[in-house]
Amino acid sequence: MTEKELPAAVLRDIQARFDKKVKENEIAVIEYWKALVDRAASMKPDGIASLQLQIRKISEMMENRIRILKRP
Repeated sequence: MTEKELPAAVLRDIQARFDKKVKENEIAVIEYWKALVDRAASMKPDGIASLQLQIRKISEMMENRIRILKRP
């Protein structure tokens, strides 16, 4: 390998590991929120109000998480 190829190879390796980690994190986040939605969907609510309350709770959790992630 030449001196120029070595840094390029290292950069490709770092980029590949970074992309893999980002993908793993995204999968974990989606699985978490899917579990919450699935749990709400499988509820046997007495009425629509109970289901709406659960959906609002999930929405608030998502809103709080977004707010935390947007902090400088």
